[in-house]
Amino acid sequence: MTLPLISMRQITKRFPGVIANNKINLELYPGEIHALLGENGSGKSTLMSILTGLYKPTEGCIMVGGEEVKFASPADAIASGIGMVHQHFKLIESFTVAENIVLSQSKGGFLLKPEQIIADIESLGEKYGLQVDPRAYVWQLGVGEKQRVEILRMLYHRSRVLILDEPTAVLTPQETRELFVNLRKMADDGCAVVFISHKLNEVEELADRVTVLRGGCVTGSAAKEDMRRDKLVQMMIGREVLNTYEKNCEHCGEVVLQLEQVSALNDMNTVGLNNVRLAVRAGEIYGIAGVSGNGQRELAEVLAGLRPSMGGKIVFYGQDLTNKKPKEMIEAGISYVPEDRLGMGLVPNLDSVNNVILKEYDGKFSKGWRIRREAAIAATKRIVEDFDVKLGSIFQPVKMMSGGNLQKLLLGREIAAKPKLMIVLYPVRGLDIGAIEAVHKLLLQLKEEQTAIILVSEELEEIAKLADRVGVMFAGQILGEFPVSEMDTEKIGALMAGITEAGGAGV
Repeated sequence: MTLPLISMRQITKRFPGVIANNKINLELYPGEIHALLGENGSGKSTLMSILTGLYKPTEGCIMVGGEEVKFASPADAIASGIGMVHQHFKLIESFTVAENIVLSQSKGGFLLKPEQIIADIESLGEKYGLQVDPRAYVWQLGVGEKQRVEILRMLYHRSRVLILDEPTAVLTPQETRELFVNLRKMADDGCAVVFISHKLNEVEELADRVTVLRGGCVTGSAAKEDMRRDKLVQMMIGREVLNTYEKNCEHCGEVVLQLEQVSALNDMNTVGLNNVRLAVRAGEIYGIAGVSGNGQRELAEVLAGLRPSMGGKIVFYGQDLTNKKPKEMIEAGISYVPEDRLGMGLVPNLDSVNNVILKEYDGKFSKGWRIRREAAIAATKRIVEDFDVKLGSIFQPVKMMSGGNLQKLLLGREIAAKPKLMIVLYPVRGLDIGAIEAVHKLLLQLKEEQTAIILVSEELEEIAKLADRVGVMFAGQILGEFPVSEMDTEKIGALMAGITEAGGAGV
């Protein structure tokens, strides 16, 4: 009988007021891709944080190769051949990509060879379709590019246990297929791969075995031949979810947002947005597809007033909003949900009430120079209830919440402002299928209320379900635009990689 690489036995983890993991058993075998499913807050991230040395279990033990181990730090886990790409990245913003990747390197003594390290990283990036400049500083990268750095770091350290949390969120369909091929090669070479994903189609395609968590407990497991989608959904959330939504494409109003030759610089002081022309109508969801780092963040920040445009014009409901301040954009009716929910969208050390106050501290939550705490608390409770935000207390720092619940709190705050234009970047990244259904319904409700919506997503399935039109971004340009009814996955995937119909690369 094959000995498991990892055995987690009766793992329990308690935090103040909550049991995150409750007597969980999990075994990871060489040559196997093991999917871990569960709602946000179900305990998946906590369990994997214990396995990677970030947390110590309150009870239970971990066996590596049949021997019990106690990890004092992530370095111990890495030394045992365990690597993970976390949902919230573990990167040092002021270091370069290469410096972050070699931080925990145990080989090489005191003398490292920077050029060799850079060459190795570039080779890995090319091999796995995860290109990123090794010399760039992390603070200059978008969220998707940071995730690529995390994946490259794990691959660079040759981990035998590979834990990936939503690894396909920043990949084109072609790159996702390539990643799956490489993960299978790693498993065939004797690695154990843990694949955390909310995309059941990916789990069905890739996983050899699946374990489902709910409320900190294991609710079931299944081998590949026994995986049934309805059964997995039932184990995850205890009910059925909708797979399709009704959307009305015929009641879109007049053009309310017009971009005319808009350009902007990125954080590296090079062209991030290149002469973009765009028109969005009231009640229309305009989907923007593309691999993260191709101008989506720059476009959103220009529209939110957070980044100056270097040319062109922005007209919203007949008003010239070019290079207006964020407060003026908010007053005009523009809401913005950024991709970095815990760095830019919310303040980690503040509680939910204070994070809700941030949006309208000088409006409905103030009276003169005084903050109306009662109104803010009541509004926060409504958001928590309406958006099913799971948290210990509205007075705890939001950094203690899971990624999906952070996203629901952020979305709730922005939707509560009743915007005329909603700019949403990757709204369901890291959310479970129940939360995805809720968020999608909310966006469609905003559409019915004639809110114009710009939806930035790498999930073509999500865009197909929600959007009326889709534009594909590459290198700061919109290379193509289609009605959703004419979407072709291969064609759009090619444009996401910069390949035009003529067969050449886009500029």
